[in-house]
Amino acid sequence: MAEEPPTPSSIDPYKQLRITLNPDGTLTRVNIFPNSPPTGEESGSDSPDSVLSKDIPLNATTNTWLRLFFPTASSTGRGALPLIICFHGGGFILFSAASRPFHLSCCHMAREFPAVIASVEYRLAPEHRLPAAYDDAVEAIQWVQAQALDRSNGEPWLRDHVDFNSCYLMGSSSGGNIVYQAALRTVGLDLEPVEIQGFILNQPYFGGLERTGSELRLKDDKILSLPSNDLMWELALPVGSDRNHEYCNPMLGRLDRVGEDGLLSLRGKKWLVRGYGGDPLVDRQRVFVEMLEKSGMTVVAWFDETGFHAVELFDPAKAQTLLDHVKEFVYSSGRTIGDSSAVDSKKSAI
Repeated sequence: MAEEPPTPSSIDPYKQLRITLNPDGTLTRVNIFPNSPPTGEESGSDSPDSVLSKDIPLNATTNTWLRLFFPTASSTGRGALPLIICFHGGGFILFSAASRPFHLSCCHMAREFPAVIASVEYRLAPEHRLPAAYDDAVEAIQWVQAQALDRSNGEPWLRDHVDFNSCYLMGSSSGGNIVYQAALRTVGLDLEPVEIQGFILNQPYFGGLERTGSELRLKDDKILSLPSNDLMWELALPVGSDRNHEYCNPMLGRLDRVGEDGLLSLRGKKWLVRGYGGDPLVDRQRVFVEMLEKSGMTVVAWFDETGFHAVELFDPAKAQTLLDHVKEFVYSSGRTIGDSSAVDSKKSAI
């Protein structure tokens, strides 16, 4: 007897995501997180966590900007600090670098590592469909290069305190997807004196037409149901594209190219990929790790069965574990992260 197809989810994705699609193709968004203002440059040691933050325009035409985080307590008595360029999550359609959870996470990273953090306010879909966010990511990296080259007028938090040979790209969910696509786009670019040492993808947001075991098992997930997942890709991808577009499904993209946009050209960089068993996307994340490993990448993979998509936004202990892993990855050349609770990255339910 043929197996019956799974029962479709009854979840209304517009209600779950708290969005309304307007007749002109824009979204009305009901933000579930308030925005946090930057502290400014004059707060000194009285600022929260001894971290200063300020917003820097990136592109006036596209209205993009960067929020910089600087650990005042670590500005003296230490050598140059690593720079982490961050991309927030939200399925390409939600949230901001100023959204409170992302703001606080960057504050904590800057203080605890310590490091200088540059959080990118990239353009959102559907008003600006992909590859707009990827273009903004590359522009942010090139902005960092411009600061490194301008020893007289460059941004002083970077110019005076950053080791430009120790830069990292980091993102969660759709931000992790942006990290991967930005990594491909840096191949062939002359970024001297900036050197990107590694890429940090926390629960990266990938998809595809063929359903995975974790997507079907968690089709009614309270954070990322299957209807919401499909809708976000529909709103983010170029008009007329399906989920097998290379922006969504890296397995069908640029795997074998060694040219200027090829994954194989990134050998020598290190990768950290993290995931949780309760995330509908976990099967794709595990296969993504396998793809990196087969391409000869240096990969640190960490999967924990006790967690769900975006768990770090709700669970302080999970958020701290993420910070611990990123700190170890940035400050150590070791191949292992975490403890024995990590799950073998090669196990896949696809």
